[in-house]
Amino acid sequence: MDSTALLLRLLAEGREVFALSFDYGQKHKIELQRLEANIAYLKESGHDVAWTTLDLSQLGTLYHSALTNDGWEVPRGHYEQDNMKQTVVPNRNAIFASIAYGYALSVATRTNSTVDFCLGVHSGDHAIYPDCRPEFYEAIVKAFEIGNWDSEKVSLNLPYLHGDKLTILKDADQAIKKLGLDFDTIFGNTCTSYAPDAEGRSHGETGSDVERILAFHQFGRPDPIQYTQPWETVLARALELEKQQQK
Repeated sequence: MDSTALLLRLLAEGREVFALSFDYGQKHKIELQRLEANIAYLKESGHDVAWTTLDLSQLGTLYHSALTNDGWEVPRGHYEQDNMKQTVVPNRNAIFASIAYGYALSVATRTNSTVDFCLGVHSGDHAIYPDCRPEFYEAIVKAFEIGNWDSEKVSLNLPYLHGDKLTILKDADQAIKKLGLDFDTIFGNTCTSYAPDAEGRSHGETGSDVERILAFHQFGRPDPIQYTQPWETVLARALELEKQQQK
């Protein structure tokens, strides 16, 4: 959802986009299939995107996380609960950022131009995921600049860093309208759940689900993805979790 919104934002700004996605052995890799469907939809609508998926799936056999380890059930609950730390994949964003920065610098030097290095990280992840916090990106980009020639050609662009999922939905809605796309098609082709079933449906109870459901509720429209239960049911459960978390 976050990266899709970022992609739309960049296209609406008229940018040429070089997109990367990663198969890191995640159990919810159906997100990559959904992305492929969105890339195809964008192309049909006249918006070509240079897109590459990197196979890092062996990482899933090395790392200790509920997102990659078979037999380890993804925890359920509010996205700020302490048990959501089980969904942290060690050093994941550092790995992704390092690869993406190298790609951005390569594009910049090859084309003799300046390039923005863009990620869809946001403030809703700050409580549980240390590698989504501003100080992490300040430090890691500083290291990239020290470790590379021509680093002045690459600028960090994190438009959602101080926003939340609602901020992302509002931004995506504006971009979708500007690009002449269909909102439900775009977000129906996303998967935020860490525990979708074989058909890509979510039970709506993982932290990432709850955060998404609440954002759509605040946005004032139902989520277009399919859940294993009706929207009214998953929304009521998410609202109850939010209420409990605020106590």
